[in-house]
Amino acid sequence: MSEFSELHAELRSVAADLLAKDTVDWPLLVSAGWVGLDAPEEAGGAGATFAEVAVICEELGRAAATTGYLGGAVLAIGALNALQPNESRDALAQAVVAGDTRAALALPGEGEAAPFDLAITRLGWRVHGQASFVPDAAGAERLLIPARDADGVVVLVDVAADAPGLTVTEQPVLDETRRLATVTAEGVEVDEDAVWRFDGDAEARLRKLTDRAALAVACDSLGVAQAMLDTTVSYTSVRQQFGRPIGSFQAVKHACADMLVTISVTRQLVGAAIGSPDPIAVSMAKAYSTEAAVAVAGKAMQLHGGIGYTWESGVHAYLKRAALNRSLYGSPAEHRAKVAQRYR
Repeated sequence: MSEFSELHAELRSVAADLLAKDTVDWPLLVSAGWVGLDAPEEAGGAGATFAEVAVICEELGRAAATTGYLGGAVLAIGALNALQPNESRDALAQAVVAGDTRAALALPGEGEAAPFDLAITRLGWRVHGQASFVPDAAGAERLLIPARDADGVVVLVDVAADAPGLTVTEQPVLDETRRLATVTAEGVEVDEDAVWRFDGDAEARLRKLTDRAALAVACDSLGVAQAMLDTTVSYTSVRQQFGRPIGSFQAVKHACADMLVTISVTRQLVGAAIGSPDPIAVSMAKAYSTEAAVAVAGKAMQLHGGIGYTWESGVHAYLKRAALNRSLYGSPAEHRAKVAQRYR
């Protein structure tokens, strides 16, 4: 357990240093080994687990970094790992890990997990459907589309981003650190070898991918909240009023203490979800962490006073990111409803 903790501490330290750079582009994430962190070693990955990916997600939230990591690594690699091995899948996994190809999973940020249909017509295999709020689809060269075939079985379809009939339209959102898009397939022609089967129960695998996305967002929200507490403590330690730091005032101390307690609970729930296969643990973490991040960022803005509302302070970027995280992959109310169903 100590080796595990030390590994995560070292990974966290390296990630913090790397994300402190002005520009964190995709080649940098590839060279750092983050893209293939939990990809199998035969694909060129590190063969790690989601626990290590979670550390990176948290640090990305702490830095409010603008990267394509959620869609291009967390979800794309997760989807490829969930498939039955085959030559074309293996080749794409190697290309993604090596940074030669950017892929994105067309898993919608809300609604049905597999809103696409795969039909066999006299003209061949065709994909129809639309998914909204897909992270990092814009800029990806390959789209991994979860679709239901004629028998209702969920499969994953590999489609080139420039394929005729496929449209990727960026969706403007309040959070400027994220890129979301609507992916529309209107009779996109695909070859039979581009239709891949999930390894095991397809429905269960797809639910696992949705849980993976929700948990990644929860980790990001934890990082957002922690960053807001750190910057607030730092600011209130140097900002003076009536001849002394405002952090010495009891009301400010209590507010920071409340933020710390909220973050501590968040960390416990997120940690429990990372170490558990139970989807209810994921729902608990997602519901609590995303609401907590919004509350902590809002309190941070208040404690910064007038400067907290300025563009230069940067607090607004974290508040916007927290607000988007709250909506992606199920709202807190939706996840609490899942938890409540267990006790009915």
